[in-house]
Amino acid sequence: MDHKYKKMKKSIAIGIIGCGSMGKGLLYQSTIHPEIDCAAIADLRIDRCTAFLNRLDLPYEVVDNAGAMHRAIESNRIAVTENGDLIPQCAVIDAVVEATNTVSEGGRYAVATLQHNKHLILMNSEIDLIFGPYLKWLAKKHNVIFSSCDGDQYGVLKHLIDDLQLWGFELVMAGNIKGFLDRYANPASIIQEADKRNLDYRMCTSYTDGTKLNIEMAILANVYGLAAPVPGMYGPTASHVCEVFQKFDFDRLWHDRKPFVDYILGAEPGGGVFAIGRCDHSYQREMLAYYKMGNGPYYLFYRPYHLCHIEALSSVASAVVRNTPFLQPDKGFQTNVYAYAKRNLKRGVALDGIGGYDCYGMIENCIDQMVRPGLPICLAENVVLNRNIQKDEKIYIDDVIIAPGRFDFALYEKALQLSVASVPCV
Repeated sequence: MDHKYKKMKKSIAIGIIGCGSMGKGLLYQSTIHPEIDCAAIADLRIDRCTAFLNRLDLPYEVVDNAGAMHRAIESNRIAVTENGDLIPQCAVIDAVVEATNTVSEGGRYAVATLQHNKHLILMNSEIDLIFGPYLKWLAKKHNVIFSSCDGDQYGVLKHLIDDLQLWGFELVMAGNIKGFLDRYANPASIIQEADKRNLDYRMCTSYTDGTKLNIEMAILANVYGLAAPVPGMYGPTASHVCEVFQKFDFDRLWHDRKPFVDYILGAEPGGGVFAIGRCDHSYQREMLAYYKMGNGPYYLFYRPYHLCHIEALSSVASAVVRNTPFLQPDKGFQTNVYAYAKRNLKRGVALDGIGGYDCYGMIENCIDQMVRPGLPICLAENVVLNRNIQKDEKIYIDDVIIAPGRFDFALYEKALQLSVASVPCV
C-alpha cells in the first residue's frame, strides 16, 4: 500500500540534494520517521522529484528562489527545485543531506551547507572520501556537525567494530562482501544489469568495477586508522563468510598488529559485512567456545544486511539532536583510492571519471604515495593525459594536465593539508 502523507509537528527539517535512488529513499523514510520531515529536495532533473512526490501523495511546490522556498515550507508543502544552492541558504532547514553522485558540485553544496551553519550528512561517498578532512574542519569552525551516513557498508561496519572493541576484542580486519567484480565494466556493458536494478549506468558501473567498494573501505580506514594490505585489497572468492579463516592468514597479515580492510567475493550473505576480532584470554576463549563462536583467538562477527536509506536518518538525528557525528575521518588520509586504466589510453585523452570507460579505482595506503602520488579516482574526470597509459597501469597525478582554478582539486589540497599537518587551513 502506498504511504499516505500526514503532516506531523516534527523537530527536524531536512533538505535533500539529489533525487536518485538514495534521495528517493531518504524522502520516503522522512515521512515515517518520528522526528524528521523533508522540507525541500533538489535535483537537476526536477521531474524525478515531482514524479516520486506524486507517487507518495505528498504536497509540494516547485520553486526557483529562496523566498518561494521559504513560503512553500511554511505552508507545509515540500519545496522542489532544480537549484541545489537554495537548500543550504534556507533558514528553516536544520540539516542538509548531500545525496548526489557528483564530486565537484557535491563538494560545493557541502561547503555551502557548512558555511550557512547547517549540519551536513553525506550519502555521497565520493566527496566523503576526497574532501572529508576539510569538511570536518569546516564544520568545527562553524560549530555544526559533519558526518557520514549510517546504512551503507562502512556505517554498518562501524557498529560491528565499535561493539567488538567495547567487548574487549582487538580489531584485526574490517571486511565487505561483494557479489560480483568486473574491473573493465563500462556504461555500455552494464546496461542490462543497471536497467534491471533501476540504476544510473555510471553508478552501476562504479559498483561493478569495484571502485565504490574501494571508496567505502577507504572511508572506514580513515575513521579507524586501518590499512590496505595490497593495492585494491585481496578479495578472495568464497561461498560463505564463515570461510574467511581459510581465505586469510591472520597471523601473517596481522603480524604488526595493524588492522586492515579487505573483502570476499561472491559469498553469502549477500549484502552483508563482517569484522574479525582477536581475543587470547583463556577464560574468554572458553566462554566464546561455549557460545559457539569457535576456538579463537580470531573471531568472526558479521551482519547479513545493510539497509542504506532505511538506516540513514539516525545520523541526521544524531547530528541535530545530540550534536554528535555518526562517523568522520578522524585519522585523516590513511588511505585513498587511485585511478587505474581500464583500457589503453592515449595522450591527450580527457578522463571520464568514476563509473566511466577509462579508469577504475583501487585503495592504497597514503604513506606509499609520498614519492609519486597517484591520481585520486574521485578527481579523475576532465583531466587530460600527458602520456600514453597502458591497460591496468596506475595513473599518477603528474600524468595529467589539470585546468587552473578547479574547485575540486583546490578542496582536495585543503583536505590533504589538514590530514598531514595540524596547521590552519585557509
